[in-house]
Amino acid sequence: MKTFNIPDFYKSSIIARIKEIRKTQDPKKKDFSPTMLDFGAVRFYIARHFGFCYGVENAIEISYKAIEENPNKKIYLLSQMIHNPSVNADLQSKGINFIMDTEGKQLIDWNEINKENIVIIPAFGTTLETEKILKDKGIEIQKYNTTCPFVERVWKKSEKLGTENYTIIIHGKANHEETRATFSHSKSSAASVIIKDLEDAKKLGQIIKGEIPAASFYEIFKNRYSENFDVSKDLQRIGVVNQTTMLATDTQEIADYLKQVMQSQFPPHRGGQVGLGAAFADTRDTLCYATNDNQDATYSLLEQDADFAIVVGGYNSSNTSHLVELLERKFPTYFISSEKEIISKNKIQHFNYHSQKLLTTENYLSINHQPSTINHPTTIVLTSGASCPDVEVDKVLNKLLSFFEDTKSVEEVINNLKNYPND
Repeated sequence: MKTFNIPDFYKSSIIARIKEIRKTQDPKKKDFSPTMLDFGAVRFYIARHFGFCYGVENAIEISYKAIEENPNKKIYLLSQMIHNPSVNADLQSKGINFIMDTEGKQLIDWNEINKENIVIIPAFGTTLETEKILKDKGIEIQKYNTTCPFVERVWKKSEKLGTENYTIIIHGKANHEETRATFSHSKSSAASVIIKDLEDAKKLGQIIKGEIPAASFYEIFKNRYSENFDVSKDLQRIGVVNQTTMLATDTQEIADYLKQVMQSQFPPHRGGQVGLGAAFADTRDTLCYATNDNQDATYSLLEQDADFAIVVGGYNSSNTSHLVELLERKFPTYFISSEKEIISKNKIQHFNYHSQKLLTTENYLSINHQPSTINHPTTIVLTSGASCPDVEVDKVLNKLLSFFEDTKSVEEVINNLKNYPND
């Protein structure tokens, strides 16, 4: 796979070495078990896969290249390049301004932007409507287009479904930049609707089966369906694609449910149909490889015994919140954006993505010990989202280590990994 030139300050001195050891031991990525770092007084289970993915590294390389190549020009990003506060803050410190916020609200008027300016398209891609605005201004949109190739793959799948007269069901978060971009592209070639979860899928299924009046569709899915959507015609042939950072199990569950619905409504040879193949496009999951790997690695973390989990990443990062969602099934889980939120050995500030609020928990290092493990070393699960630099995980690891006495050195622990690859 291609390697990227990203700034040194994003690079890790600890996590990078651990990943390299695991890569050497398991080059085909068949082993998703975590790496256990035993420091004596404290142990860490580090996820097999996490951190910067192909699309993020590509976006970072292109963005810093734009800065380097255009020292005397105004440079804009359509919105946050990726959902990570430290990365976006550094880009802003170098003079880049965001045109919109993450939900599409205009921060800089289009009238302030002209063809002499540089506009970077973020990794999530953008809508056809925004592309037109940029083209009309004479701005070259491909030169610094960082759209992730895995997002573009979803667009191509949507286009193919459209040419085959399928309505496109998008599993995603309607306000997320990537979903807005995918919806814009899909509706240009086919009727489209966004659903956020299985509950939405079931409502859609009830409409298809006639259990809910067809007219209810327009209220239930308000602002989430394409113009001129006709329930009487546009729900006879459907195919499912998704926002690339959604939970794979959720997308599969939605696809399986809708497949059953279409099978019951359009059995073989009924009404001139040729069976399920005509009514439901049995598409392969469109999640990106990094999302799949990170989620599989998180399931392996759930097989371990630990006192709590820490997930590092931007609070508005979809893929990171899904890792939190998975780990919460077993562990008390703290979602933090950096080591600064680990205030002390007795206090941690963390984000509750359900309530969208910052919380503070005291005695987090001790309150989670079960009686049966109280004499054992504190054991911590640690991972991060695909838009989080590994150096941020280094900082979290070091901050937590500083609260324990008589620990082994990082060098000793990493050398033990080399000598005992299966430890």
